[in-house]
Amino acid sequence: MTARAIIDAAAGPQPLDCAIILGTGLGGIADAVEDAVTIPYADLTGFPATGVSGHAGRMVVGTLEGRRVALLQGRAHTYETGNARAMKPVIEALETFGTRALLITNAAGSLDPAMKPGSIMAITDHIALFGPNPLIGEPGDGRFVPMNDAYDPFLRVALARGASARGVTLHEGVYAWVTGPSFETPAEIRALRVLGADAVGMSTVPEVILARHRGLQVVALSLITNLAAGLASEAPSHTETKAVAADGALAVEAVIRGFLSELAT
Repeated sequence: MTARAIIDAAAGPQPLDCAIILGTGLGGIADAVEDAVTIPYADLTGFPATGVSGHAGRMVVGTLEGRRVALLQGRAHTYETGNARAMKPVIEALETFGTRALLITNAAGSLDPAMKPGSIMAITDHIALFGPNPLIGEPGDGRFVPMNDAYDPFLRVALARGASARGVTLHEGVYAWVTGPSFETPAEIRALRVLGADAVGMSTVPEVILARHRGLQVVALSLITNLAAGLASEAPSHTETKAVAADGALAVEAVIRGFLSELAT
């Protein structure tokens, strides 16, 4: 059976208003979904295994803020297998539902000392010069995807309004994608700052490119979990990432709820 057929059998065939990919430490937001149906990625044809702590590897379908949503608890990262296309089956399954919007979240390091851990940043653009493009090997002219407004301007307005309505400060900035899994060197961070990056992380961008290739509208946000290498006295760590993400999950949930409420208007 296809992933779509399995999801239909478990949760029903109704269209999704929004799909949300939850980054490191943010999977608990799925607990807020009403009438939830949980499907492990292992049961969904083609879905990737997730091998990183903080990524449960499950799809939760139900209702949040009156909208029918699918929350994806975790992702496969390029650094796990070297495959930048690992999330392609997930994106393709979401497309078959006629998903109105895809909200992608991540945990990221800040390149701006004023944007401290616990801050939330809406991604306005990205830099992806250091990893393989997930469309390498795709046939036909459709692979030449324009990336102007990759982060949909109208959805970004809804995100900003939703955050404001919930009393959450929402920064904006450019996200730099690096493959990892090692953290960046201080010299690399200095270079990324010169290039115009405001935050750095090891996910999201391949999903954005795959989603735009399939015609989905995308919006994304980063929960800042640490200052990048060379900007703090301590070196970044995955333990810190998970701890700060857990602390900031309630604020991220508030932004997500506000965003969904704006979609309903």
